[in-house]
Amino acid sequence: MTAGGFLGLQKFVNLQSEELDEDGNFQGYANEANIYGPLIKDPNRILDLPDGFSYDVLSKTGDPMTDGLRTPGAPDGMAAFEGSHGQIILVRNHELSDSQTFEGPYGIQNEKLPISELNKFYDGGKGIRPQLGGTTTVVFDPQKKWVQKSFLSLAGTERNCAGGPTPWGSWISCEETVSLKDEYRECDHGYNFEVPATESMFLNKAEPIKAMGRFNHEAVAVDPLTGIVYQTEDREDGLITRYIPKDKNHLLSGGLLQALAVVDQQGCDTRNWADTGATKFPKNVPLAVKWITLENIHNPEDKLRHEAHQAGAAIFARGEGMWYGNNRIYFACTSGGASKSGHIFYYQPSPYEGTVQERDAPGHLILYVEPNNTKLIEYCDNLTVSKSGDVVFSEDGDKDQYIRGITSSGKIYTIARSSYHGKSEMCGVCFAPNHPILFVNIQRPGITLAIHGPWRHG
Repeated sequence: MTAGGFLGLQKFVNLQSEELDEDGNFQGYANEANIYGPLIKDPNRILDLPDGFSYDVLSKTGDPMTDGLRTPGAPDGMAAFEGSHGQIILVRNHELSDSQTFEGPYGIQNEKLPISELNKFYDGGKGIRPQLGGTTTVVFDPQKKWVQKSFLSLAGTERNCAGGPTPWGSWISCEETVSLKDEYRECDHGYNFEVPATESMFLNKAEPIKAMGRFNHEAVAVDPLTGIVYQTEDREDGLITRYIPKDKNHLLSGGLLQALAVVDQQGCDTRNWADTGATKFPKNVPLAVKWITLENIHNPEDKLRHEAHQAGAAIFARGEGMWYGNNRIYFACTSGGASKSGHIFYYQPSPYEGTVQERDAPGHLILYVEPNNTKLIEYCDNLTVSKSGDVVFSEDGDKDQYIRGITSSGKIYTIARSSYHGKSEMCGVCFAPNHPILFVNIQRPGITLAIHGPWRHG
């Protein structure tokens, strides 16, 4: 077993399940569909799950990795890829900045900073104060239930929040910041970076994909049919954008950045906030979309979204998780809806997506779910799509944090609850490509989990 190896299967017993409240719902959460049954309290106080489910703890902040560095804290978005001999490769973001050395991979005083590899960092902080975000890669053996190896795979980036997998086996990691070059920052931040999903232990050279724009990036999703990359922006007046690369197999080759707009609705406000006075965005009504080409995409003054709105682009309430599935692009808006507790959209691409023909057969934007009930959704964040076609999302709310599912008919059900002090954000939900496993992070104190169970397949 290598350093950072498997820490033990955390088992739990059938303790008292949640009691019903006066409305007949389970306290703290509700279900519109009965899929897996009530949650059972975890005596280890990490994760409450339904009967028949269990979890493995893969790593925790500070654990030694195979490359000799520390497992960084604040794990966020991630994706799982198929490795050799049934292994699973996880590529995992870390939402850290240069001051958070107590959670960084190099020690409290950056004493383990690999000076010889600073040429692979995006921002080495002049060898004194490097940016501490980036990605780690975890190679997990699901049969033996242990971590074979873990290592730093992207370095010198800042606040790597979410991202998304590509069809060609890599992870796009997104910086959720618009920090500018300063005394220790060697360059501007707010870009995306591509990281190969590989079992070979090496640090990937960080190259910003500048043509994808500089803004408060959150997540991406790639349509495998076209190679177009869709993006969310974590702002209360954010954009949904798409990047049409010149070469769909090489994102660094450059391309076109465009913002989503609703046909015949200049600057359409999709947020459904009562205090804006905007027309209510309808649920389950397909609205035709057009795309506005963006200029000044590196915008040092952080005005990209404002200029796009003036040109007619739609407004979204904190776009967060995004994923391709069911031939759609799903995305969560954390503070959308009348209660500002979150709603989820999907975009149905045109059969001629990214070509001049899409003007006559446009793609459509659909508001999928907006319950305005915090027992069903409270600040939906990262999301993924299961083999059954259900959307699965994690939460970043003020109260208890849950993993939820949404059936194809739009009914919401509960899968898990973080019981680590009950208030820690869950993120990075993703299914293994070759095993019935859902991975998730509890961001604080920084725990990565593999959830096993009788997952639905249809």
